[in-house]
Amino acid sequence: MQESSPTLSPVKPVRPVAPYIGGKRNLAQRLCAIIDATPHTTYAEVMVGMGGVFFRRKHRPKAEVINDWSADVHNLFRVLQVHYIAFLEMMRFQISSRAEFERLAATDPATLTDMQRAARFLYLQRTTFGGKVAGRSFGVSATTAARFDVTKLQPMLEAVHERLASVTLERKTWSDFIRIYDREGTLFYIDPPYYGCERDYGDGMFSREEFDAMAEQLRSIKGCFILSINDRPHIREIFAGFNFREEDVRYTIGGNDKAGVFGELIITNF
Repeated sequence: MQESSPTLSPVKPVRPVAPYIGGKRNLAQRLCAIIDATPHTTYAEVMVGMGGVFFRRKHRPKAEVINDWSADVHNLFRVLQVHYIAFLEMMRFQISSRAEFERLAATDPATLTDMQRAARFLYLQRTTFGGKVAGRSFGVSATTAARFDVTKLQPMLEAVHERLASVTLERKTWSDFIRIYDREGTLFYIDPPYYGCERDYGDGMFSREEFDAMAEQLRSIKGCFILSINDRPHIREIFAGFNFREEDVRYTIGGNDKAGVFGELIITNF
């Protein structure tokens, strides 16, 4: 059993409040073990999404910073951090409904208040098929309970609210975030879109050309990084010179019995 770094203290893992495409549920345990075994004084997550790795960690340093360029992700966590009670009250009578899903999906989030925007995003992420962000469709299952059940959601939201109490939230581009927080003792966890799936998070979020820029910037940082990505020949070329750890991960497709094993890379500079 791996022991955590002496710079870390125990923390209770919590469940992410919604699915998110590219979430690392099936790889999170292995990633968290590497994070825990790596000495660091600051944990900085560059593309947090719904926190599939962040919230599942069992140890933390004194300083934690999470970042995402998505305005919806940043707004949801900020609302949960500072407006949890009012936000929960807003959600308490919501139910799973295709009509409501389609209404919210068609609503421009820029026209909403911060709490309305957070409620819209959480509802869509919990009810969409496969945790999609771009091209959402209403998730259907004839064998499971409704995807949006506020009685189950309330304790999850409370746990995330408490977990975020001492965490700094940022909304920066990945490059600016790394530049701002880079120093000795910082451990970055980076979870970019899979190679070939860059548009899955919407326009203007990440482009394939940014992988080269990311590798170049990571070659000169003072801190440490852990990056998880699908195993592709071009990714190995771009990140040549770093350490590669190969992992096989089994994914179930579309919530049914069809599954496949896919190769992933955990890339580090240590």
